[in-house]
Amino acid sequence: MRPTALIAMTGQSIWLDNITRKLLDSGQLATWIRELSVVGLTSNPSIFEKAVTGSADYDAQIRSLQAKGSDPEATFFECAISDLTRACDLFKGVYERTGGVDGWVSLEVSPLLANDTAATVAQARSLHARAGRPNLFIKVPGTPEGIPAIEELVFEGISINVTLLFSKAQYLAAAEAYLRGLERRAAAGRSLTAVSSVASLFVSRWDRKTAPALPAALKNQAGIAVSRECYSAYCALCATDRWLALEAKGARPQRLLYASTSTKDPALSPTLYVEALLSPRTVNTMPEETLLASAKTARAGSVLAPGQTDWQKMLEAITAAGVNLEKAAAELQVEGRDSFNTSWRQLLAKIAEKSAVLAR
Repeated sequence: MRPTALIAMTGQSIWLDNITRKLLDSGQLATWIRELSVVGLTSNPSIFEKAVTGSADYDAQIRSLQAKGSDPEATFFECAISDLTRACDLFKGVYERTGGVDGWVSLEVSPLLANDTAATVAQARSLHARAGRPNLFIKVPGTPEGIPAIEELVFEGISINVTLLFSKAQYLAAAEAYLRGLERRAAAGRSLTAVSSVASLFVSRWDRKTAPALPAALKNQAGIAVSRECYSAYCALCATDRWLALEAKGARPQRLLYASTSTKDPALSPTLYVEALLSPRTVNTMPEETLLASAKTARAGSVLAPGQTDWQKMLEAITAAGVNLEKAAAELQVEGRDSFNTSWRQLLAKIAEKSAVLAR
């Protein structure tokens, strides 16, 4: 049995953190669904920047859209929706087999809207309607301005992947927005089974951020410790009367999703975060190289327990070494937003450049 199948047996879902037209056209994604237990997919501006600008696979569609006067952002969303609706259809069987637990595909709103609640809501509505797939998540950043947008969109019945979360406090803010949206739906007499969500916690960026301040014994430990702290908070929330009352009305849990799970230090095992964060009722969205490494060598050993507290001493040690965890989490969220903004602008510039070349 493949290690990825054993991971799935722990109750954790494996999603792919990548999308390219080649993955769809070649049948590679279908193969990974069939053979590597992949049951969902996420995307972000950085991923699409590489996909659209790194090949000629999108040239024909870009040329056609350019001829119609489509601007770079509109062109991008047309290309992205084309890919992601195909992926939704590919995962439809998973979605139906799991009763809507898995089989999800994610499309992100423009990261330039991260600080604009109203614009985020408006674009999320538009993208959700245009895609027209029940298993499409709209990704919304868990920034202070994104939190009220998440509540409103959940109330409206739009399923949300909350992105750019880096701490327990940020995770709980996203969870609170999901709960408020569900409670408003219940009060309005609307179905709670019609909406779903995941909360995406970024892991490896913690270790890159804290490495300069930590001694060797504590390096590459922050991401795992913060993730385990968030898992503990997730389990505690799922045991509250507030959540259980919503669950009794048909609500689906907002699953914790571990994102950015590729190791950045080449000296580390490529499956470090995969093996350290095995936990029931969660998702690990893996970049392609992490998925392939996990399929070969990952060990599905120790599984996190709801009451596990080993992360506490590690976070205390990291704090004692001089890392202000709250400040670092806030900085990581801003840095993540800015990184996506940069990728977004580069993507649109490349599309504009490619459109001009193709027009000639």
